[in-house]
Amino acid sequence: MSPNGKVAIVTGGGTGIGKSSALALVADGYSVAVSGRRLEPLESTKAEAGDAGSRVLPVQTDVGDPAAVKALFTRTK
Repeated sequence: MSPNGKVAIVTGGGTGIGKSSALALVADGYSVAVSGRRLEPLESTKAEAGDAGSRVLPVQTDVGDPAAVKALFTRTK
């Protein structure tokens, strides 16, 4: 996912601390998978990343569902 090898997964990446953390990681050169229950806020995080938005992967995920978490990790590879 990242040409420099720096990859992070941020749960709750569509709002609050999760969103702020994701944007800070992107600014620091990371590729970031942002996950959350609703896709719209995750897409907003991607848009706020501006030119670096190509390094943000929004993934709708219910972390209470083991299959969904596995899918998140699979998509992040």
